[in-house]
Amino acid sequence: MKVRRTILFLSALALLLPAGALAQANRVVVLTSFPRELFEAYKAAFERANPGWSMVVVSKPTTAGITQIRERAGRPDVDVFWASSVDAFVYLKQNNLLERYTPPAELRRGIPDRVAGFPINDPDGYFVGFAVSGYGIMWNTVYLERRRLPEPKEWEDLLQPVYFGHIIMSTPARSGTTHLTVETILQGYGWDRGWPLLVQMAGNMGALTERSFGVPEAVIAGQYGIGIVIDFFGLSAIASGQPVRFIYPKVTSLVPANVGIVRGAPNPEGARRFVNFLLSDDGQKLLFRPEIGRLPVRASLYAQAPKGFPNPFRMTAGVQFDANLSAARYQLVTRMFDQVITFRHAELRRAWEAIYAAERAVEEARRQGRDVAQAERLLRQAKASARLVPVSEATAMEIAEQVDRDPTYRAAKEREWEALAREAYSRALQLAGQAAQLARGR
Repeated sequence: MKVRRTILFLSALALLLPAGALAQANRVVVLTSFPRELFEAYKAAFERANPGWSMVVVSKPTTAGITQIRERAGRPDVDVFWASSVDAFVYLKQNNLLERYTPPAELRRGIPDRVAGFPINDPDGYFVGFAVSGYGIMWNTVYLERRRLPEPKEWEDLLQPVYFGHIIMSTPARSGTTHLTVETILQGYGWDRGWPLLVQMAGNMGALTERSFGVPEAVIAGQYGIGIVIDFFGLSAIASGQPVRFIYPKVTSLVPANVGIVRGAPNPEGARRFVNFLLSDDGQKLLFRPEIGRLPVRASLYAQAPKGFPNPFRMTAGVQFDANLSAARYQLVTRMFDQVITFRHAELRRAWEAIYAAERAVEEARRQGRDVAQAERLLRQAKASARLVPVSEATAMEIAEQVDRDPTYRAAKEREWEALAREAYSRALQLAGQAAQLARGR
């Protein structure tokens, strides 16, 4: 009778629960910016390792993921945040949006405390590293050979006129890995040198994509020759037999890709299971698969790595990445990049195209023995105008928090940066045209 009453009670309870509630009990919802090839492989492997559990993936860019978690604070609809951008996790932690969790000791064994001087795990336990990421340049070897373009080695190489129109990159507002690349350049060169480098490099770009994986796709397809990417895009393409190469410039960083449990997660047990799986041997070895091509945090596994696979624990990073600094100015950098580069890319490209044309005209006039002093002066002014630095580093840090917190102030600053960019690129175009006319004797 007791058994019968229990069955009847459970049957009645099932009728009262919302549709699908019982099926949702053993599922984990993962919000991620990773490409489909990666998260589908992990979904299948996680479900095999955890019978009766399902993994639901919510695919969004890092910045959109942050927004979703922030707007759903107190009533989250995802359990786990899983992404490459360490500064995004610092931001979520600082805003009390992550849950503290320490994986079991047996899973942490064999994982060093640091990689290239950077902590692999959050010291306070709010997120953990599951892979290591570096940032660099990939290129299509066939594309460069056909156009007789040199292979780039450093970020500065991409400023050369010969690369005009051959480069592609995603935007930091839409890609957390691109934001890390931008921050690496800003930290490695310093704000006052880094911004002009980024602006001029963007002037050489043929396109800016909305999602980071659009960059390797375009390079592999031969639509563009050179892409600015996180390392696993290049490594996975090479492992898959594509005609590409990848290089880490000297000014790069090595930082962990992370996973964290969202505060108030609907299914904390499922979240912990997923984090534990990522750190297990099976979860770590999955990173070596050709379509994934990521660097595990478990150092002992590199003895089993594919031939030629980089070992981050034997590499030196040129930049000691400051995740706290990056997180503090996250919104400022992405929004300023949009106003100065993304939304004004056409004007920026025209300015640098005119500058390169003026340079050729000046060089031709010099070979002919004509006086080019005035044309050179105008050309220097054009370049300075086309290497816009909207605010100083000191001013940036003063306004960063207000940009993050105050929508009215942020909108006003965005209008200000847009106006500066319009004026700067228009002036650069005009000055370059005047320099070319002088050089041609008109």
